[in-house]
Amino acid sequence: MTGVCIGSIGELLVEFICTEKDGHNLLAAPYVGPFPSGAPGIFIDQAARIASSFGGKAVFAGAVGDDAFGTVLLRRLTEDGVETDLIQVVRGVPTGSAFVAYNSDGSRDFVFNIARSAAAHLPALNAVTAGFIASGINVLHISGSMLGDADMRRAGVALCEALASKGVAISIDPNIRPELIADAGYLTALQKIMALARYVLPSDADADVLFPGQDFADWSAGLLAGAARAVVLKRGDQGCIGRDASGSHALPAHAVTVVDPTGAGDCFCATFVTLMAAGQSLPDALARANAAGALAVTRLGPMEGNAGLPAIDALCRGQK
Repeated sequence: MTGVCIGSIGELLVEFICTEKDGHNLLAAPYVGPFPSGAPGIFIDQAARIASSFGGKAVFAGAVGDDAFGTVLLRRLTEDGVETDLIQVVRGVPTGSAFVAYNSDGSRDFVFNIARSAAAHLPALNAVTAGFIASGINVLHISGSMLGDADMRRAGVALCEALASKGVAISIDPNIRPELIADAGYLTALQKIMALARYVLPSDADADVLFPGQDFADWSAGLLAGAARAVVLKRGDQGCIGRDASGSHALPAHAVTVVDPTGAGDCFCATFVTLMAAGQSLPDALARANAAGALAVTRLGPMEGNAGLPAIDALCRGQK
């Protein structure tokens, strides 16, 4: 398994986590951070860990500010093997941020600074397209979280169209933000990318929005009749279901102690997509992705639970 190059584009953030529950970011309380974050950033960090196991690589396009938080992000991605030449440093604009407060019922409240931060200052589309092609990219992954900003949305759709026309596989995690659904361009852009995608990886919540009233068998069949070659439904503590031309495969969740669920879906997607691109079968890629997602929730911080194949395979063996 060699020659795999996974790319992604989108927001890079640092995250601060409230140490007290049920404050909804409204009350004075201690926060811990900065943790490297941003859905596509979490994805590419994990993809780099997996790809490096067999000589592959991961490339990211995005932006950070010329501040300490930008340094935190660049250091983490570089240390974990991500190629960062397409990440620009924007002077005079702060690095993107997120503040998250957890609630006793498991829900989370976020305060984001994306649109008015460096996170929204993506490199020029022609430079990103040329850079990805020069890197030998096989797969471009998009997280739906980047589609909330109009400029980022246009860049994401155009990049997918340009790279798909050159034979690059597109991967999409819808990652739907409910507060953005009223934006007329949001779901339209998401649907355009899904129509191009070889790998489609929604969560239960995403599927409820995208395919209301349909079960997995029905909507996955529709996607597989189009461009998709593998479809996965991420179900959190209920496990996952994957389907390709060979059939469907369901797995229960691993029994782990949940410390922080943020980033688990991104970690799952990165593991699955990288292994599929490397030629693994859907059942094997699904099992390892399922384990990677489980490991991700056991550490505080959205990237802190990312893991390489040795730890993932150890969990798989322990659950058999």
